[in-house]
Amino acid sequence: MNQSILFSDDAQWNEETQTVLFSAQQMGNLIRCRVAISWLESESDEEITNDIDALRIFEEYRFDVEEQAEALIEDEEFNASGEIIIN
Repeated sequence: MNQSILFSDDAQWNEETQTVLFSAQQMGNLIRCRVAISWLESESDEEITNDIDALRIFEEYRFDVEEQAEALIEDEEFNASGEIIIN
């Protein structure tokens, strides 16, 4: 894992977008990241029915999520809002 990208423990569920929000920091810049419920379900082979499930599975797969986010950050795959989206 690249030490120049740091991930915080600020995960939170966003009902509107059906994503778990978390943040990373690279060279002092805050990067908002989102992981889609569909990605978490695919990785875990579990159905996510509420925010508690989403956050639990996010924590269980945190290393994989961060690894995916790191690759997208390094490839500068930001959306129009400057966020990293894992689908």
